[in-house]
Amino acid sequence: MADNANLITVSIVTPDGQVYESKTPMLIVRSINGELGILPNHMPVIASLAIDEIRIKQIEKDQEDDEIAVNGGFVEFSDNVATIVADSAERQNDIDVARAENARKRAEGRIQEAQQKHDDAELARAQVALRRAMNRLHVAHR
Repeated sequence: MADNANLITVSIVTPDGQVYESKTPMLIVRSINGELGILPNHMPVIASLAIDEIRIKQIEKDQEDDEIAVNGGFVEFSDNVATIVADSAERQNDIDVARAENARKRAEGRIQEAQQKHDDAELARAQVALRRAMNRLHVAHR
């Protein structure tokens, strides 16, 4: 077991409230500029998050990492505390796979329709919806 000096506190909040809080030896997020691994005593950072998964390493080596699907937002890290403010976030076990699959199918249909109509704005919205659905499915099936 690691001592608290070698851990960071991770808190994930959405407009609906707190989704996650734990201590970890390492946090991995994908910012809009690429993947970012945060260890204890990392320099302070603020980064915009991409639609992707957040991985929170477990203290015990034999436990699986916590994985959370986030749909944008930002991470702020300082003094060994990482606060993630996300548009939405779902823990791996909380993802409704059937609902995510339906969202994927709807988004794919919207993409085809927008391409036929040459509606660039709707195409962009549908592509974001597809990325969100695929992210949720990816995290759920890990």
